[in-house]
Amino acid sequence: MTPFAQFEPVATPTVDWFALSPLLVLVGAALFLLTAAALSRSAPPKGFYALFTVVSAVVAIVCSALLWERVGDPGQGPSTAIAGAVTIDGFTVFFTVVISVAIALGALVADDYLRREDLDGPELYVLMLLSGAGGVVMAMANDLIVVFLGLETLSIALYVMAGFHLRRLESQESAIKYFVLGSFSSAFLLYGIALVYGATGSTNFSEIAGFLSANVLVTNGLLFAGFALLLVGLGFKVAAVPFHVWTPDVYQGAPTPVTAFMASAAKTAGFAALLRVFMSAFELYRLDWQPIMWALAVLTLLVGSFLAIVQNDVKRMLAYSSIGHAGFVLVGVQAATDRGVAGALFYLLAYTFMVTGSFAVVALVGGRGDADHDLSAYRGLSAHHPVLALAFTVLLLAQAGVPLTSGFLAKFYVIGAAVEAGSYALALIAMVSAVVSAFVYLRITVAMYMSEEGDAGATPRWAAARVPAGAALGLAIAVAFTVAVGVLPSTVVDLARDAVPVLLSAGP
Repeated sequence: MTPFAQFEPVATPTVDWFALSPLLVLVGAALFLLTAAALSRSAPPKGFYALFTVVSAVVAIVCSALLWERVGDPGQGPSTAIAGAVTIDGFTVFFTVVISVAIALGALVADDYLRREDLDGPELYVLMLLSGAGGVVMAMANDLIVVFLGLETLSIALYVMAGFHLRRLESQESAIKYFVLGSFSSAFLLYGIALVYGATGSTNFSEIAGFLSANVLVTNGLLFAGFALLLVGLGFKVAAVPFHVWTPDVYQGAPTPVTAFMASAAKTAGFAALLRVFMSAFELYRLDWQPIMWALAVLTLLVGSFLAIVQNDVKRMLAYSSIGHAGFVLVGVQAATDRGVAGALFYLLAYTFMVTGSFAVVALVGGRGDADHDLSAYRGLSAHHPVLALAFTVLLLAQAGVPLTSGFLAKFYVIGAAVEAGSYALALIAMVSAVVSAFVYLRITVAMYMSEEGDAGATPRWAAARVPAGAALGLAIAVAFTVAVGVLPSTVVDLARDAVPVLLSAGP
């Protein structure tokens, strides 16, 4: 008998590498880029880091498209992986694509910005890829612990990205605020996980749902407290009121490309986790958490729209606007129906293009130092850069919900889901909020087209500046998608409907 005969072999979970391929592409690209930059003795060609990041995101999208074919095949369908810790379904694939799009557009916006601010290097792109990978983990999670791990991976990279502009005190301040408040929100989330585990005996979504369907809890206090704490942690990440207080300062102080990525990828990942947790694990208790979602949606809509109209800094305007958009997504979540979830997914995809394109213009107008974001800086933009002003106008009108844009359809679908679910008051509040927030976008548009140039007729700093190729490409993609989906939305709507999350038992 050998010395090791007394030990039984350790059972390890079977890993479906193809199912994890989009995630592996993002993580592998980040590690490769960091290692290659550290070992290289010479600087790469201009724009290499951004191009590599964009290509990596596109490869992740291609892998997701191949994965979509598999999960849509009746012979295979959705599945779990890594001992049931993650779920591979249409929901996972859809959010992976949205986050990869945010990475690609964010890299295009960051390319010229980093060189302009003397910050060019691989670090921001590596952090962007790793943060996106954390968001993908949140979308595919089938366990509360996996949600927490994905959230921390997403957030830690974002904390560093927010303070990336070392020569701006505002950037350092935003990073500290985001880190401190984000740490508190993570603690709330972890306490919520602990309480849910105490009430159900598991952190796996399928096991939690199975326990709740097979047992009637004598007292629901522990479970409901877990609901509340989970909402605090995830509500912070999506900037839902009253967990939004960090958003205006962090959005204003962070480098503008980071703000674009934060408003798109981070918000998308937060809603992916929120939908996955409450529509999978706690779907049976939807009548208990729907009123909380209703209240959060109302507060988020009203605070986001009304506080945006009193701002004079465009980045703060868009920050409060982002809060308002989170309120519209919550309208779809509150409906707790397949139509509501599909509307929320469509909204997040449309918003990713709208907000990234908007911040691309803000990054260009802000100029060197990334500090000129007052509304007056946009005066005369249409005279010197008419195409840029037109693109910004289209994106702003889309956010306002003007017909023939993706923004109009996004609002229509979530409000329609609320009406179908009987939430008439919430639908009415959402429509009023859309009217109020439209004033914000019209203020910026009026400044571009109907105001005098600069102060005392001075020519703005950006008047003679050219629009860099990367930002121009990202902006063109954002505008083209916004208009094309607004006119022909059927394909994207069908994808959103097919991406409703499913609950699967743990596999091998």
